[in-house]
Amino acid sequence: MVEIKAERGFSILELLIAMTLTLVITGVACTLLARSLNIRTKTNANDDALADAQRALNMMSREIANAGFNLSDNGIVVGDSVTDAYGNSTLRIRANLNKFNASATAGAQNGIGTPAEDAGEDVKYLVYEENNTNLLARYDAYAVAGARSTVLANRLDSLHIHYYSQKVTYTTSGCDISAASSSEVTPSAATYVVLAVCVQLSAVGKPNGPGYQPATSVLLVSDVALRNSNLPLY
Repeated sequence: MVEIKAERGFSILELLIAMTLTLVITGVACTLLARSLNIRTKTNANDDALADAQRALNMMSREIANAGFNLSDNGIVVGDSVTDAYGNSTLRIRANLNKFNASATAGAQNGIGTPAEDAGEDVKYLVYEENNTNLLARYDAYAVAGARSTVLANRLDSLHIHYYSQKVTYTTSGCDISAASSSEVTPSAATYVVLAVCVQLSAVGKPNGPGYQPATSVLLVSDVALRNSNLPLY
C-alpha cells in the first residue's frame, strides 16, 4: 500500500513577506535605474554644451585670424566691438576674402558688400539671452537671406574678448583670464586677441547621492594672432 504524504505549501504570512521583499527590491532597482538614466542624460547634455562651445571657439578663431585681409586696418570694427554691463563682449570683423578669387564678380573682389558672394566678410559675434539661457550667435551681414544669423553654442555663462598689441601669457581664474603679461589696447590697435568662453555645467544627480557632480563652470580659451594686422605697414 502506497503511503501518500501531504505536502505543506506557503502560508499567507510567508507569501506576504516574499511579496513585500520582492516589491522593495524591485522599487530600489527601479530607483537606481532611473537615477542612473537621469545622471547619464545630464552628463550627455553637459558634454554637448562643452562640444558646442569648443566648435564655436574654433570657428571664431579661424575667422578672426583672417580679419583685415586686403583692408587698411586690422579688420575689427571698433564701434561694434564692445563689452556690455554684464561683461559679455561683442566682436565685429571684416575682411575682403574675395580679393584674389577669379570666379567672383568685380564688386566682390574690390570691396565688401555684395550679398551672398561676400558671405563671411562682415561677421559679428555676440551673446544674447533667450529663455534664461545665454546663446552665442554669429551674424553674417552678407550671407544669403535666411542664413545670416546662426546660434553657435548655448548654455554659455560669458564671452570675454581681450585685445593686445603683442602675444601675451596669462593665467585663468574663474570665468576669465587674469595677470596678462601686457596691458590691453583698444580693438583698433590689436594684433593679438584672447577669447575666453565660460560654459556653465548643471549639477548631475542629487547631493550625497551616487554619481553626484555639483554645478561647475568650465573656461575655454583661444589665442588668435591677427595675421593681417601689419599689412598696412608694407
